[in-house]
Amino acid sequence: MHDKRFELFLKKCTRQKVEKGLIPVLEHVSKLGIQVDLQELFQRFTFDVVGLLVFGVDSNRLSVELPLIPHEKAFDDMEEAVFIRCLMPKSYWKLLKWLQIGEEKKLKEAWEIFDRFLYQSISAAREKLISRSKSPLEEEEEFTVLNAFLADQGGQTDYTCENSNKILRDHAFSLVAAGRDTLSACLTWFFWFVATNPSIETKILEEIKEKLQENGKLRIFSTEELNSLVYLHATLCETLRLYPPVPFNHKTALEADVLPSGHQIPQNTKMLISFYSMGRMHEIWGQDCLEFKPERWITKQGRIMHVPSYKFSAFNAGPRSCLGKEMSFIQMKIIAVALIWNYRLQLVEGHPVTPKNSVTLHMKYGLKVKVTRRFG
Repeated sequence: MHDKRFELFLKKCTRQKVEKGLIPVLEHVSKLGIQVDLQELFQRFTFDVVGLLVFGVDSNRLSVELPLIPHEKAFDDMEEAVFIRCLMPKSYWKLLKWLQIGEEKKLKEAWEIFDRFLYQSISAAREKLISRSKSPLEEEEEFTVLNAFLADQGGQTDYTCENSNKILRDHAFSLVAAGRDTLSACLTWFFWFVATNPSIETKILEEIKEKLQENGKLRIFSTEELNSLVYLHATLCETLRLYPPVPFNHKTALEADVLPSGHQIPQNTKMLISFYSMGRMHEIWGQDCLEFKPERWITKQGRIMHVPSYKFSAFNAGPRSCLGKEMSFIQMKIIAVALIWNYRLQLVEGHPVTPKNSVTLHMKYGLKVKVTRRFG
């Protein structure tokens, strides 16, 4: 993930999907005057981008037709079942698994559907890799996870190796889980805050006009341009503070320990860490902790304030910090500015907004909006 070629390919894929996927859908719903679920669009967007990054294959889930995809439903079912496991005693869900009833039966069926999708994608990507001769430039532009994996094998071309397929499948699943849901969840809550706080939208638009010297025309900005948008970055951080995509985590003590608070932790103790609660604690963020206040992230000099990861834990902390943190900000900024600069988003009146019980902090009913163009 820290390879420069991977970063360049990520930027290329994200921008390409904005131009050829997201913008056409928004243009379509804008012309028809119909409502659209932003959360669903973001999930389709991130799923397509992950497919490009891992396999070099675009599944085109984000298109005007918004096609129904079986493996998407399967992934959602898996998330729900895993969340329920977190709430149940281990012996209970293991019994359900043995009996193959309830959520455990649903989980098994969902795994089979999603596994088929992953292995089919791996096979298609391998065939594409074999059949297409690339120039060095093309290889650099398409630095997929599959290419990197095969390179790590020392140039071996055993494309039918069951073990390598299994390893690649595991990597692919991890990237889908990390990339699809966390990014889409953060963007959904971000646009809810923007839509319900007109002053924030105004400040972001003013920053774009001031920093990028832009005014009055439809366009997509480069990642280099977006780096100067301090208030935008602060707004994303504030969204992550109040609505972290992964709202909780749990750890097990490998050996006995003592916390800084003095609490004794026996060996094998399971601890639940609520990032959602941490972002709303007076002791950590002050008396205004429940306010949505991007300014708390900006120094007097107008720069982004450094906040230690043990305080701002949306990307975890320590050795297990999220490897994709910087990549996530790149993608979120490209998408956020493309939408805010080019379109007005209005929440559908009466649409309920509430968190969903899940390992990822989605909105239970999505985020329904109406879209209109800013420029003719």
